[in-house]
Amino acid sequence: MFKVLRDWIQRYFSDEEAVVLAVLLVLAFTIVLTLGGMLAPVLAGLVLAFLMHGMVAQLERLHVPEGGAVGLVFALFMGALGLFLLVLVPLLWHQLITLFNELPGMLAKWQSLLLLLPERYPHLVSDEQVLQAIEVARGEIGKFGQWALTFSLSSLPLLINMMIYLVLVPILVFFFLKDRRMIGRWVRGYLPRERTLITRVAEEMNRQIANYIRGKVIEIFICGAVTYIAFVTMGLNYSALLAMLVGISVVVPYVGAVVVTVPVAFIALFQWGWGDQFIYLMAVYGIIQTLDGNVLVPLLFSQTVSLHPVAIICAVLLFGGLWGFWGIFFAIPLATLCKAVLDAWPRNEPTVAPLL
Repeated sequence: MFKVLRDWIQRYFSDEEAVVLAVLLVLAFTIVLTLGGMLAPVLAGLVLAFLMHGMVAQLERLHVPEGGAVGLVFALFMGALGLFLLVLVPLLWHQLITLFNELPGMLAKWQSLLLLLPERYPHLVSDEQVLQAIEVARGEIGKFGQWALTFSLSSLPLLINMMIYLVLVPILVFFFLKDRRMIGRWVRGYLPRERTLITRVAEEMNRQIANYIRGKVIEIFICGAVTYIAFVTMGLNYSALLAMLVGISVVVPYVGAVVVTVPVAFIALFQWGWGDQFIYLMAVYGIIQTLDGNVLVPLLFSQTVSLHPVAIICAVLLFGGLWGFWGIFFAIPLATLCKAVLDAWPRNEPTVAPLL
């Protein structure tokens, strides 16, 4: 047993750079797991600066001075943040409150429709099954009401945290963009001089993760905007709220599109019933999802590393369980990082003696 363990360590950790890289990865994951809550504004600012670094670099390639490029990109960021806070958030909040107020009426209508099922399909549905489903739905709605009440009572600390984020994150984004070269030199000063492996993994990680995150943000905005335009054109209620859900659903591969279809179908069915308008809406929604999966995604992620669907699902479950929404959002980049590390990891292959 000890010989097997010794041979394994000799094979994968005989290179000094491999040991240093392993220590850095373990240290980074430990810091995020233990201090991630306290350092959340710093991590959010770092991610946003990472997203905007490509725009700054592109402006510098166009011979724009560094200070001007950083100022222009930061001004665009603040403009987008102001538009989100002053226009989109009030609209979403108004539609959410309206939906919450109309929810009892929706449930009553659905209850009356469910009670008609045993009369129309007596061989498939019984009265007991319908009553049991209604009781389950009432229980879930009661839990949701308790959660809403608890959320409203504890909203003051949440508002304080949001104010802290709104102040700290833009400041951190500005300094991460402005002093990115100085921060890079400071980090490299603590790394060993011989860091070929670390440099190779970092370059691969930067290329793959940058392409993925930027592409995913663009996909969220495109899917959300196109869905909102389509829903508003067709007159669907809560168009902004549903379009936001559709945009966010692209974060979770395979599962997100299926899950968000349920509220879209329920609200459309409550508004129009089983009519032509409902069929047209679901057809348009299906076309949007099809174009997203077969046209937009290949265009945006043509340069990213292909991962097996099983690996993607495992990464979403693992990192989502560790870090919630942000773990789901960064599941594929983190899985890509793991793949890049495994591909670049040095190995001492055991020598096999010839038979003759």
